[in-house]
Amino acid sequence: MQFDFSHERQPATLTDSIVVGEKQVPLAFVMNRRARRYILRLRPDGTARVTIPRGGSAATARQFAERNVEWLRRQMQRVADRPIGKTAWHVGSEILFRGETVRIAPGADDGAHTIAFADRTIRITHLDQDCRPAIERHLHDLAAVELPPRVFHFAKQHRLSVQRVTVRNQKSRWGSCSRRGTISLNWRLIQAPGYVADYIILHELMHVRQMNHSRKFWQEVEQVCADFREAERWLKAHSRLLR
Repeated sequence: MQFDFSHERQPATLTDSIVVGEKQVPLAFVMNRRARRYILRLRPDGTARVTIPRGGSAATARQFAERNVEWLRRQMQRVADRPIGKTAWHVGSEILFRGETVRIAPGADDGAHTIAFADRTIRITHLDQDCRPAIERHLHDLAAVELPPRVFHFAKQHRLSVQRVTVRNQKSRWGSCSRRGTISLNWRLIQAPGYVADYIILHELMHVRQMNHSRKFWQEVEQVCADFREAERWLKAHSRLLR
């Protein structure tokens, strides 16, 4: 089927569907006379959009989508794994701290507005407010105190040079290592078990030796952190709760 672009003011759209895994995904074919090639995109509403260039056809567009069904599956999985906003934290909510699930409770300080979890106490304005911003600031500050000394400890132990350590609010990384010797860590590691935080630190330190993820790099990681696979599994299982 060929499309006539000669009188178009807006790109015309035809719809179909394609099977991705066990799901029937709607396909939207959008004609664009300025396009030079077929382009596949996953829309926020879950529709797979295929842009058809001038002279193209719906049949060829469908074949193009079918050839890229694995790409679509990966994109759909990424969307499924993405956190949906931030859940509010209130008195009674459970959060992760040092790898343990702890409950937020009212503080016990003669009626002042405080909350408590584990061994931490935080002052807030009202007990019925969303406590998450205050708790996250507290955890960020705690991580900034505890994580850098751990980095320098391991650096000294493994005879590595580290120029600087920063604790940041990274959105998609647990840590990073620059070529100038700066290690950056995600403050949320304070919510993970100690062995998981240590793994991320050692992982980034091994980048001082290998600025890649080659086989040699992973050999270096395994030499200094024998249980790194267990740490990776914990992170994979809890990533959505931490972010």
